[in-house]
Amino acid sequence: MTLTVEIDNDCPEQWTPNQQFCENCLGIAQTIAKKPEPLTVSLRFVSRSESKDLNSTYRNKQTPTNVLSFPADLPAELLESLDSEPIGDIVVCPEVVTAEADQQHKPLQDHWSQMLIHGFFHLLGYDHESEADAEKMEALEIKCLKKLGISNPYLIG
Repeated sequence: MTLTVEIDNDCPEQWTPNQQFCENCLGIAQTIAKKPEPLTVSLRFVSRSESKDLNSTYRNKQTPTNVLSFPADLPAELLESLDSEPIGDIVVCPEVVTAEADQQHKPLQDHWSQMLIHGFFHLLGYDHESEADAEKMEALEIKCLKKLGISNPYLIG
């Protein structure tokens, strides 16, 4: 399996995971999702203000959020010409992730792992709009996190 992770960090003043950390988390998610083809994921780390703007524009919610996912929608003929399939963008607000980790008494790196994996599964079409869908998505996240040595985050709090 091949995974390319491109990172654009607009928040150098905040702690954010490095390339290897992101590749490790998302690589495990790729394996658990059984997506062997070469994939490319773009990560963007943004301010609270930009997170709020994106959340307002795309989800009609007037607050910043931890993670947003924007699946790629490329024409099949273009995908055929690429060596790696771009599956979309994951936008994370480090300030929100840090605040949540503190509030939930979780290690910051563990919460980042969960947010990256959560965003990745959204790019693959998973969601949590219904209880059944949420259970499927959470089960995949828990399986990935277990491989990273991280406890089930849905039991904490």
